[in-house]
Amino acid sequence: MNDEALGEDTPPGFELEYVDIGNVDSEGRIGTVAKYRFEDAPSRARRKVRNGDVIISTVRTYLQAIATIKEPTENLIVSTGFAVVRPKSGALLSSYCQFALREQSFLVEMIKRSVGISYPTINISDLGDIRIALPPLEDQRSIARFLTREIAAIDRLIAEKGALKDLLTEKRKAFAMHAVQGGVCCGPAQKETWFGMVPNHWKLRRAAYLFTERDERNEPTLPLMEVSINHGVVVRQYSEDKIEGTAADFNSYKVARQGDIVFNKMRMWQGAVGVAPVDGLTSPDYVVAVPSDEILPEFAGQLFRTERFSAECARRSNGITWDRLRLYWEGFREILIPVPTIAEQRAIVRQINVEANKIDKLWQSSNDTVVLLRERRRALISEAVNGKLDVSLHEN
Repeated sequence: MNDEALGEDTPPGFELEYVDIGNVDSEGRIGTVAKYRFEDAPSRARRKVRNGDVIISTVRTYLQAIATIKEPTENLIVSTGFAVVRPKSGALLSSYCQFALREQSFLVEMIKRSVGISYPTINISDLGDIRIALPPLEDQRSIARFLTREIAAIDRLIAEKGALKDLLTEKRKAFAMHAVQGGVCCGPAQKETWFGMVPNHWKLRRAAYLFTERDERNEPTLPLMEVSINHGVVVRQYSEDKIEGTAADFNSYKVARQGDIVFNKMRMWQGAVGVAPVDGLTSPDYVVAVPSDEILPEFAGQLFRTERFSAECARRSNGITWDRLRLYWEGFREILIPVPTIAEQRAIVRQINVEANKIDKLWQSSNDTVVLLRERRRALISEAVNGKLDVSLHEN
């Protein structure tokens, strides 16, 4: 374990490819690899790896960031936050080791031996003390051959279902965009606007005429809400590792009433906006907008989450770089918004909800299948590694 590392005498100009803990997911996939000169690399970029090594994150072990190194470049370096496990020749095959270290009882034991609450960490000696099933080399070879074949088949199905989920998500967005342009209830579009073609009788109104800003405070007992790019405005759910603020802290939070539009100034250009489902508290950095009688909150919420509206928000945001863009009230109030009649808005929202429910059911069905496939993968690894499955019966 951790046999090789870059020394401090490494030439400053040495170019390395670097894998940090955040690059490895719970499926064992390694994401984009960063490139650095040694003198510019993070101080954690030290561990050397070889083909067949298994890297295990020793920090936040519950995330199960474990990956097998396959045909690495000569200059691939991983974070010191990983334990680099190298199978000993003649005792442990690397093809088998990658599964033994993802077997459920090993993962449970690793988490159990970790210390800490927010960032549980396991030290290298405790990790090395965990026992794994060690069959004879020939059995290791058979198990690895079987699992490699079966896991690959399961992963293909997971990828197919993932692609279907992505298609359904895009279909949902496309239908919402089509609907808020009047395509589901109002006949052919006739008028060109920055938002695209919309029915000729629709008005274009500045947001300043449709919304007023709400800046109410001092109601600390209301539930906390947050704005999610994926889900709009939701009531915040607490977990044990989150620390709640005091009532005094919440006195500074903004009040949003049910039906208000709430958006995150820093993420409005990414679609971080929605309708408040209840009276609640939002971050002081959010904007709370009260709709007038001319626009339904549900219609505005759908329109504001379209990619075209997000692009307009980005154009009107202030900031030097994309990750620092902020849409302030002064920028939001100048946006021209296409406004159908109230009856048309109701019809549009109703059609979006009907179609969204259909798509969401298909999406959830695909997601349930992915969950089952992942459970099957975990069970298969445990059964094969622990000798509960006779893999010889499945040899070609």
